[in-house]
Amino acid sequence: MFINFFLELKQARLPVSLREYLSLLEGMQLGLADYSIDDFYYLSRTCLVKDEGNLDRFDVVFAKVFKGLEPPAEGEVVDLPAEWLRKMAERVLTEEEKALVQSLGGWDKLMETLQKRLAEQKGRHQGGSKWIGTAGTSPFGAYGYNPEGVRIGQDGNRNNRAVKVWDKREFRNLDATAELGTRNIKVALRRLRRFARDGAATELDLPATIRSTAKKGYLDVAMVPERHNAVKVLLFLDVGGSMDPFIQVCAELFSAARAEFKHLEYFYFHNCIYEQVWRDNRRRYAEVTSTWDLLHTYPHDYKAIFVGDAAMSAYELTQPGGSVEHWNDEAGIIWLERIIGVYGKACWLNPTPEEWWQHTYSTRLIGQLFGERMFPLTLDGLDRATRCLSR
Repeated sequence: MFINFFLELKQARLPVSLREYLSLLEGMQLGLADYSIDDFYYLSRTCLVKDEGNLDRFDVVFAKVFKGLEPPAEGEVVDLPAEWLRKMAERVLTEEEKALVQSLGGWDKLMETLQKRLAEQKGRHQGGSKWIGTAGTSPFGAYGYNPEGVRIGQDGNRNNRAVKVWDKREFRNLDATAELGTRNIKVALRRLRRFARDGAATELDLPATIRSTAKKGYLDVAMVPERHNAVKVLLFLDVGGSMDPFIQVCAELFSAARAEFKHLEYFYFHNCIYEQVWRDNRRRYAEVTSTWDLLHTYPHDYKAIFVGDAAMSAYELTQPGGSVEHWNDEAGIIWLERIIGVYGKACWLNPTPEEWWQHTYSTRLIGQLFGERMFPLTLDGLDRATRCLSR
């Protein structure tokens, strides 16, 4: 099984050496990961991955190779992780039961009620409909269900209903070396490449030299200015949450964009842009870029491209404090309007199917704001977007 793992990693073009594979086997012989798949995952990742940019591709290969692991033999003692036991308590409701659960009736009411619960609650609760707890229908807590609430103490999305998340969330950077599918994306992106001829005439114009020499009967060398890729791009990438299913296609787009554009600046955001964006998801709480500074740093001739599913709580766009992760002083829609006001050539690329857009209020609102400049993240959509930005 382990040699197959090594070969699959090589097939996926990860730079794994035989020496690193032998280090993994040595660690297994020392008993560093005998009975835990998690321990084996971290041991193999430590031994075989040298660059953080390869983590996503490593995870894909690991899941492919070890997805079919057999359970322990009968009679063998197994310690179930505490996380598994907690998951067993998650509340799973039928569609009929979900229809009976009512929201509190708006952003202000939700925040007011949360403040009261924090002041009143003295202990842990599970399965109820009022207190902050788990596996219930309360608007506050984890592993339950409510049409709109505040998620507290839960790892990842379940129903995509939370309007605010009270947890520190960690996102990964996109893999800038992703290759699958990038060739066609590069072809579509080349529509944006417009070369400006400027500067001194320092490059030989061979066709013009041949024509002039043939016409005059003697060598007549023609020169032209060096060609420069004059397209300037600001790329804003939504990461985490509902964007997790689209990591691969976004990584491919990101890789292609970095290869195509000489003048590319990229920033990450989550759901909607507010007063700060960041370049490194691992450092997004420590190293941020002020959106105001961004607007005053990059001139208006940059083309702004947003990548995201645009699916979020309406409060995140329309309400101060509506951000799912922090308390924003101004509504998200105001920041989007400011960016579009500075960068007239702007578009939004949406990885979800186009026929789904009308079912989400936030997606319709952003589509209206961008003036029909929202395009699907497909080859046809990229072609339409680059035609729009090139006009």
